[in-house]
Amino acid sequence: MQAVYGPLDWLPVADGTIHRFRVPDDKPGSLNGWYILYLDGIASGAFGSWKTGGSNTWSSREPADHREAEQVRQRIEQARRLRESERLQRQQKAAQRAAYLWRNARPADPAHPYLVAKRVGPHDLRQRGDELLVPLRNVAGDLVNLQRIGADGSKRFLFGGQVQGAFHLLGQIDPSNTLFICEGFATGATLIEQYRGVYGVACAMNAGNLQPLALALRERFAEGLDLLIAGDDDRLTSGNPGRKAANATAVAAACFAVFPEWPANAPDHLTDFNDLQCWIASQENPHV
Repeated sequence: MQAVYGPLDWLPVADGTIHRFRVPDDKPGSLNGWYILYLDGIASGAFGSWKTGGSNTWSSREPADHREAEQVRQRIEQARRLRESERLQRQQKAAQRAAYLWRNARPADPAHPYLVAKRVGPHDLRQRGDELLVPLRNVAGDLVNLQRIGADGSKRFLFGGQVQGAFHLLGQIDPSNTLFICEGFATGATLIEQYRGVYGVACAMNAGNLQPLALALRERFAEGLDLLIAGDDDRLTSGNPGRKAANATAVAAACFAVFPEWPANAPDHLTDFNDLQCWIASQENPHV
């Protein structure tokens, strides 16, 4: 575990049940990590993070015979079932919380500082206090999570809520028209508002969800849905993760990816279609 996450200041409990822990570098108070450890027979266990997905398994030695091998296999399967059960419980609680907050929120104020800074309208967003609420739904249309955007632009999902495969839809999904997939709400709103021929945008909320979302939409709407990935261009970030994720998604989903076309004098820190539109607007109206 320390080889994956770095130094841990606690020792795991070897009771064969799933435990949560804070992954180093995660937010204080978060418990995204999980582990399960057995010490009887072959010492073995599994661990991972609900936030990043995936898991790791470990055993102190190779099984000596088929009986020990079967014991390790059963333990791995038990850990998988426990992890999946825990994940579903967390997602269900988050979905219930999302429904409550959404139901009791008011329509978003167009003058919200984030919307003003991004130069986009509120569309169907709602607001609770000074937080914008961005509804995330699965491909079946169920509300599963909310992204909360503060006046300072800070963004948070509900604890434990589904993100992978979930999205915020602007416009509509129409098999006769291309569906764009982008990362954030502001980018999606810019595409709908500023670019002709954009009838629907699915906002994946982050680069890591582009591919899971595209594949989920492919499965839901079959091959008849024409997808186009509107990627971020993280030019100042090592490896350009936005462009890399968009291109990988296009390959996996058998579609194309497009990126902002930067004017020669555009600053290098601009990364997405919203950044480009805001910069163009600032050049045309420097005092607005």
